[in-house]
Amino acid sequence: MKYIYSIIKADYLQRTRSYAFLITLAVTIYGAYSFVPPPSANYTTLTIPGFQGVYNSAWVGYVSAMMTTVMLSLWGFFLVNSGIKKDIDTEVGLIVATTPITNLGYLLSKFLSNFLVLLTIMGFTFVVSIGMFFLRASGSPRIVSDFVLPYVLFALPSLFLVSSIAIAAEVFLRDKLILQCIAFIFLFGVIISSSKGAPDNNGVVLMDVFGIKTITNSISNQINTQYHANIHDISMGFIFNSHRKAYQTFVWNGVSFSGVFILSRLLWICMGFVVVYVSSFFFHRFDFKQVSRSNKKKKVVLSESAQEIVYREPATINLSKMPKLVPDYGIIPFIKTELLLLTRKGSKWLWLIVAGVWVGMLFAPLNIAYGILLPVIWFLQVTRWSELATKEKANQLHYFTYSSYKPLQRMLPAQILAGVILAIALALPVIVRNAIAADGYAVFNIISGAVFILLLAVSLGIVSGGKKLYEILFFMITYLLIEKGFIADYMGAVPHANHILYITVILGLNVLLAATAFTVRNYQARHL
Repeated sequence: MKYIYSIIKADYLQRTRSYAFLITLAVTIYGAYSFVPPPSANYTTLTIPGFQGVYNSAWVGYVSAMMTTVMLSLWGFFLVNSGIKKDIDTEVGLIVATTPITNLGYLLSKFLSNFLVLLTIMGFTFVVSIGMFFLRASGSPRIVSDFVLPYVLFALPSLFLVSSIAIAAEVFLRDKLILQCIAFIFLFGVIISSSKGAPDNNGVVLMDVFGIKTITNSISNQINTQYHANIHDISMGFIFNSHRKAYQTFVWNGVSFSGVFILSRLLWICMGFVVVYVSSFFFHRFDFKQVSRSNKKKKVVLSESAQEIVYREPATINLSKMPKLVPDYGIIPFIKTELLLLTRKGSKWLWLIVAGVWVGMLFAPLNIAYGILLPVIWFLQVTRWSELATKEKANQLHYFTYSSYKPLQRMLPAQILAGVILAIALALPVIVRNAIAADGYAVFNIISGAVFILLLAVSLGIVSGGKKLYEILFFMITYLLIEKGFIADYMGAVPHANHILYITVILGLNVLLAATAFTVRNYQARHL
């Protein structure tokens, strides 16, 4: 037990002191503030056609808890899914492997550490939701249970399950981060779709991991009873509308929880333990035996008499026959090398998925290719771009690269240019289609967006010294962009009223990121 406690404590402290945790915490707190928008806002988080709930304690508490459950489950996975990998990279796992702790004990400690990290973030959103009640609601009584119950019954079991899924992803997919992301996003979509069904179907309630259907059914039943309406299409998430239509208000006092719903919460908590228990049977326990298939050791050549070993003169190197060494101080060789490193990284099967999305952008409607497929194909490169400016330090090569000839004028620009070239090549179908349509504004925005996302990867990697911060932030940006959130539109996929202002903002951000990257790298090179 003492080993489990020690691992939990060390892992929790290590994660909560990272830049990735602080950024995720800041974004989540801002998200908790935006989960309950003012009536005059141009977006909604719980959209009911023609109706709007009164901001009492039940509405603020349940809506903020539901949004926190879904969003933190989605973002939180990318925050906690590298606990085992970090032990591998730091070689702490080799020490753990020699201790008496069992596979189940080790995975259980990592699982509970994941849960505590997400629980910490949830605690902050809980406090913010109470503050939003005093900010948004006026004259409504404060009922503490309207805040406590939804967070306990909706958020806790969901985060418990997500923490266990992060462990299973690392055990079964090991260091294949992009496959972990794809698998979880697919599973997340299945979970969301499984909550759709008949309102009174107990099977739907049991399979409703996030509790979305329980809340939306309660709201729709009250509206249909009170106004004799037929509301069933309640949408959840950030939905932006430039013009809000007229709506009727109603007072909603929360959910009456059934025994089946309480049972489902206990079921998903138990499922989290089951996932960890099953994963313990497949855990590698940091035993990575490399079996060489092609490079086998050559046998010693013996003569017919086994007693006499044939001696051969060692081959000498004739320097006169070797090509003359010609130094090249240009940037082109660096760009070629960085492009090779980018294209050869990762599984070859992933390139088949990328090729499929690339071909899909040729034939899909332009708005879908521009607004959905292009952000997706760029996000699939997250593990490549996140290591552009961090791989030297991760592999202990920065002692050589920082002291090389003009690293700021040659190596860092080559890394940025290689990433931009890859991004533009992946976006080529959308660029060509917009060029044929004579939409130069869109072509310019795509290219500047490619520059932005690469400069973001380089600057965050240099500042934080790791790749996790960029991976989390890039996922959040991609998700909001697909949801048509204009605040995350870095490639011009969402219509903007003022084109000049939008271009100015993106170019200004590019300049700021470039200046940050070069300034910090210059400091690092001088203080090695």
